[in-house]
Amino acid sequence: MAGKWKKTNHTGLRYYEHNTRKHGKKQDRYYAIRFRLDKELYEYGIGWLSEGIPEAIRKEEPNLGFEDYCLKLLRQYKANVKIGTGPKSPKEKRTIEKAKREQEEKERKQAEKENITLNDYFYKTYYPDAKINKKESSYAHEETHFRLWIDPVAGGKPIKDLSEFDARRIVKSILDAGKKPRTAQYVMATLRQVWNKARRGKLVSGDSPTRNVKIPKFDNRRQRFLNHNEADLLLDALKAKDETLYRMALLSLHTGMRASEIFNLTWGCIDTERGIITILDAKSGRGRAAFMTKQIKAMFDEMTRGNNDAIVFLRRDGKPFKEIPTLFRDVVSDLKFNENVSDARQRVCFHTLRHTLASWHAETGTDLYVIKELLGHGSITLTERYSHLTNGALQAATRGFEKAIKTAKKRSRQVVNIRK
Repeated sequence: MAGKWKKTNHTGLRYYEHNTRKHGKKQDRYYAIRFRLDKELYEYGIGWLSEGIPEAIRKEEPNLGFEDYCLKLLRQYKANVKIGTGPKSPKEKRTIEKAKREQEEKERKQAEKENITLNDYFYKTYYPDAKINKKESSYAHEETHFRLWIDPVAGGKPIKDLSEFDARRIVKSILDAGKKPRTAQYVMATLRQVWNKARRGKLVSGDSPTRNVKIPKFDNRRQRFLNHNEADLLLDALKAKDETLYRMALLSLHTGMRASEIFNLTWGCIDTERGIITILDAKSGRGRAAFMTKQIKAMFDEMTRGNNDAIVFLRRDGKPFKEIPTLFRDVVSDLKFNENVSDARQRVCFHTLRHTLASWHAETGTDLYVIKELLGHGSITLTERYSHLTNGALQAATRGFEKAIKTAKKRSRQVVNIRK
């Protein structure tokens, strides 16, 4: 309970003493100020002498005594009440100071957020999120793009300061290293996705610095496909060395399935009665069906079927494949398919089997839209690379059209002769 108020030598400043607590050799004192303006009385408690002067004020005025501190507040509050601005009481002062501290902290965090480097943002925000929401192959490639090409050039810059000039420097470093323009395109796509995510998080604003960066035109589409004799040689060689790898190669050649689709294939997706393979994890993001040839159906029939969720093709250690074994490359090398071939577009790899299926279809006149659906292309543009192989079918159609014209003319002359 408060003791009896006692006056000081200063008008408007008083105190009472604590019943038991001492400060030094004297009783602890609680100070309060009071003043009157326009007949209205204002009274505010300041605090206990033992609590001392707030640290911030003490640092500014180290020689300021506690009573002087109280008198300073008295003059300040009285002036503020007169002019109608600033804190008019300790409580209001504390409220204002708290709001100020919160605003300063908010601004500090925002500045820290805005000044985060591209490297920190990628590895602390973008990459962890990508590992949750993207396929392993996707986020692994993005990390490689960032580590090898983006980070060395611009990783230390605040992401908000990233510019078109930085993007151009990254492209230049890629091309100077002898890499293909396609690599530069992939790296720019990664940088663009990082920027867009940062923009959604309000770290940056405006268009991606990659927007106006021009990359030399290129065509990295694989041109090489196998003829029937080469395909037989390859399959026979694979079968002699590794039955599982042979089966995966045969499946790709006969259905056009990608390596990743074969790796993820489960027995529940194989319907030998209807001759249909359901592909759930297609690259385009939408499922599709692949259709079995008699040879593929026979292959699955002779295999031991597992549970519906069991992976069809496993490595010798019982684990799923993550990549095509190097044995495939060794067999291709033994067959000399890539001898003296330096252009990657002309070299035989596992993907060549899928490309071969599409090429054979195109050569026999299969409609490009049908090929698109067989391959699971997201756009007909991807399939149009095979259009030059349909020339035989187009020439046959032209000859048929020409023959139809001649037949029509002949019939027309016959009609004229009859009328004579």
